[in-house]
Amino acid sequence: MQSYTRVASRLSEEEVRRGVDELAPWFYPFDLGDGLRTVSAVPPEVEGIFATRQEMVERVVGAHFGERLGDVDCLDIGCHEGFYALALARMGARKVTGLEPRAESLRRAEFIRAATGAPNLEFRSGQVETLAAEQKVYPLTLFLGVLYHVMDPMLCLRNVGAATGELCVIETQVVDEVEGSTEWGARAWTRPYHGILALIDETDEYKDGNRETGITPLVSCPSPKALEAMLRHSGFRRVEFIRPAEGAYEQHARGKRVIVAAWK
Repeated sequence: MQSYTRVASRLSEEEVRRGVDELAPWFYPFDLGDGLRTVSAVPPEVEGIFATRQEMVERVVGAHFGERLGDVDCLDIGCHEGFYALALARMGARKVTGLEPRAESLRRAEFIRAATGAPNLEFRSGQVETLAAEQKVYPLTLFLGVLYHVMDPMLCLRNVGAATGELCVIETQVVDEVEGSTEWGARAWTRPYHGILALIDETDEYKDGNRETGITPLVSCPSPKALEAMLRHSGFRRVEFIRPAEGAYEQHARGKRVIVAAWK
């Protein structure tokens, strides 16, 4: 099979058709132009999640950066096949870098860059757990569909915060709130708690090689209040939960998935 990694120029229509077939199954429904598309392998009732995410991300990014977007570099953390990185590149960001730990997803993303010929798009291997070591700050970061697949969300959000200069857009599954109080050192000493992190065991999917899991089998998922608190302790001064538009994917509409804008 031909490798599309580090292809410098746009592929021909024949090369694109062949690559779409060879690299299937695809997770995302890419529009590659000239009537060429990839077919998503997710169930039809779930596919609406992609358009909802894209609309909300573009709405937040456009409202914040406006005409400045052409001078903005973006880091898409956990970019998967590059669907949202491509959307931001097409939206007009100066440069979009997709960071992805899985080699098979990175290979698809490299193909997408070559198939579209986007000059402001690049992909490289990396993961959020070690992001702070890069010591580079981007005005815009995306962290979509990743947080609930990591074992240490606080470490990851601190790394995301360190990489963000102005705005980060986060999308994540959330769990129901749990609030109360607990003993804190002695029976008579108590502290209130707000929000929760739920431990999710993805061992079966992880062992089966499911590329939609995290890089560890045990992960954690925050409640909305826990997410907001962690973002504020990760250096973000303002946190806003974005309201989904009418007709949004059902989980976003019901608040079981959220998109949050976090400003430095």
